[in-house]
Amino acid sequence: MTQAEIKLCSLLLQEHFGEIVEKIGVHLIRTGSQPLRVIAHDTGTSLDQVKKALCVLIQHNLVIYQVHKRGVVEYEAQCSRVLRMLRYPRYIYTAKTLYSDTGELIVEELLLNGKMTMSAVVKKVADRLTETMEDGKTMDYAEVSNTFVRLADTHFVQRCPWVPATENSDPGPPPPAPILVISEKDMYLVPKLSLIGKGKRRRSSDEDAAGEPKAKRPKYSTDNKEPVPDDGIYWQANLDRFHQHFRDQAIVSAVANRMDQIFRSLPVGYNISKQVLDQYLTLLADDPLEFVGKSGDSGGGMYVINLHKALGSLATATLESVVQERFGSRCARIFRLVLQKKHLEQKQVEDFAMIPAKEAKDMLYKMLSGNFISLQEIPKTPDHAPSRTFYLYTVNILSAARMLLHRCYKSIANLIERRQFETKENKRLLEKSQRVEAIIASMQATGAEEVQLQEIEEMITAPERQQLETLKRNVNK
Repeated sequence: MTQAEIKLCSLLLQEHFGEIVEKIGVHLIRTGSQPLRVIAHDTGTSLDQVKKALCVLIQHNLVIYQVHKRGVVEYEAQCSRVLRMLRYPRYIYTAKTLYSDTGELIVEELLLNGKMTMSAVVKKVADRLTETMEDGKTMDYAEVSNTFVRLADTHFVQRCPWVPATENSDPGPPPPAPILVISEKDMYLVPKLSLIGKGKRRRSSDEDAAGEPKAKRPKYSTDNKEPVPDDGIYWQANLDRFHQHFRDQAIVSAVANRMDQIFRSLPVGYNISKQVLDQYLTLLADDPLEFVGKSGDSGGGMYVINLHKALGSLATATLESVVQERFGSRCARIFRLVLQKKHLEQKQVEDFAMIPAKEAKDMLYKMLSGNFISLQEIPKTPDHAPSRTFYLYTVNILSAARMLLHRCYKSIANLIERRQFETKENKRLLEKSQRVEAIIASMQATGAEEVQLQEIEEMITAPERQQLETLKRNVNK
């Protein structure tokens, strides 16, 4: 766990859950698994606040717990899961692309709340969609429920583990923490619910004023409360399934970019003759990137996607792109050369790349100091004398990719801090802008004239308006 990752986790937890949850979460990330009272003592936080913070973190799958042999329950933070919060917008956008606005809101609600029952999600999403519709139109629960079922069928949402039912005859003491279980066949099993109803709009202030006083209204929601049919069956977003989708799309996109002209001539749909299909499969199998492999010849052979090589090629292409953007095309040529030849001495790099010795040495040093390439020493004698040692340049793809990922985390943390600083510096101006917008909105609702609205808008001067535009642009970046 690097300092950049811990810092980014801290910023994300603070932004989404506040200071107390951030303090507990970062403490667990730094120290590893710890019991409740040790966490409270080390962080100087009250036991009650620690319990609430842990509840929030467990609800969002950011902390797991484990019962040890002596009955001690220890809590452990999931740093990788915290970092996945950066991808929440991408998960939501993917759901929107695949399952329209309904799928988008279902995934958004599950990510915002961590875990929810299907009935609660359906009602909340139906209400939100109804709010955006024209007057007189509503969203049916059945339509939202169908989209939820489709998300479960394609494994984008999954059931949470639950506490198995136990017999009351067991006289033993209850376990110190519940043991949650789930079988694979039940993970995507949707309960049969007959959710009948439509989304509801929130009452406006005018309706509240015209109607009965709130205290005198009958409390239908509490007195006539029916049992929830799927009570205890909670659902969560399956982030691994989203990652699988991202991976598949990246591979498809890479193949399409590489063989663009070829695939444009493919007929629309899947009506492809066997002869044409064999030609395209042969092209894919013979490609040097080896995204598609072929094994055996019986029955035309078996074709398979080589995921390991495909992802390696994608990582390599990203590294090459970064080297070219950062150091220029000649450095990128040297980088590709070392990648291709595996190990090269400096003299060999100069000869193969056809670059003067001084320039080649300078470029190699730049990439070496940036950890894009590494230097391997092979001594001829045990004393490691420089005159009797081979110095070979090589590229460690895994190490370089991790370095690049670490730099991304560092950059994101810096951007979040910069955004917070910009917002804090312009706090007074932002508050003024929000007040003016609120006044204009209320005046528009009461049917104010254009001249009156313009007078209110002029409360923000031209320099202030320009400053606001700059702030918005910087925050969006």
